[in-house]
Amino acid sequence: MATKFGEFLTAKGIDPRRLMATSRDIERLRPEDRKVRLDRRLARAEESSGADKKKFPKTRSGRPLTSRQLDDAKNGKPLTSPIKSRVLRAVNRVLEQKKQSPVSLQSLF
Repeated sequence: MATKFGEFLTAKGIDPRRLMATSRDIERLRPEDRKVRLDRRLARAEESSGADKKKFPKTRSGRPLTSRQLDDAKNGKPLTSPIKSRVLRAVNRVLEQKKQSPVSLQSLF
């Protein structure tokens, strides 16, 4: 029995290996992400001495999709929200490269 996600991949002609490569590019930590994480860690240490809180931009997760996660998605096994978000970002990037419109999370799962 095919799942909604598996049918979507075959209908759009998307290779799961391409999703993994795209996810690796999207989620990879960059120097600016590492700097934000360092600043956040230093601010937390400083906060214990009585400093006020600062706002920091959101960084990438540094965790790309794995083949096991994609297999679970294709087979209809339960996925966590962060994994679903990573799948959605990778699928939308591939669709963007194919000059197609992005999809929503509800249309994938």
